Amino acid sequence: MICVSIADLDFEQCRAVLKDIKMAEIRLDLLNFSIGQVKEIFSMPTQLIATHRPGNISEEERKVLLITAVEAGAAYVDMEIEAETAFKEAVKQVCRKKGCKVIISFHNYDKTPSKNELETIIEYCFKDGADIAKVACQVRYEADAARILSLYDYDRENNKEKKIIAIGMGEKGKIIRLVAPLLGAPFTFAALSAGKETAPGQLDRQILQDILDRIIG
Repeated sequence: MICVSIADLDFEQCRAVLKDIKMAEIRLDLLNFSIGQVKEIFSMPTQLIATHRPGNISEEERKVLLITAVEAGAAYVDMEIEAETAFKEAVKQVCRKKGCKVIISFHNYDKTPSKNELETIIEYCFKDGADIAKVACQVRYEADAARILSLYDYDRENNKEKKIIAIGMGEKGKIIRLVAPLLGAPFTFAALSAGKETAPGQLDRQILQDILDRIIG
């Protein structure tokens, strides 16, 4: 499954593109939507992830937007591992009522930590209530990519109901985005089109789909 990350569109453009997409991440921090527009977007039948990275509004406003998205019908909500416990608990409480799955995510835009560090991070994500643990790290060397890919073999016996999404950022991380669905990731992220990337190394959705179709047959 390819999840298209949506940013830098106005409300009507967003509604239009979602009609032809099965799954999308709505980057609320990169979209200027009102509460009413958030409700309308997340009421659409497309599987949607609600994401709002911190920084451009207050934490209270951010929490309200995420909760609004969950109550309107978001399939997933993505929260950073660093977010305050009270913030995450408030959102998770609504998720449990609405049947929305929780993604707890870790990002390192400088490097890929050691395998032990990455596994410790995954464990923390699950202890923190994640249905999906997401790890996204900058890939500078081939060994970084191999280390990230190895996470798909992490403790499967004890975590059969838990899912991992391991992402490589940057040019050398593109291969990870491509093979992730083949190794057990529930989905992989892609850009709506060239120039609409929301993370370094994100592939165009059509290019990614074409490659996956050739591999899978």
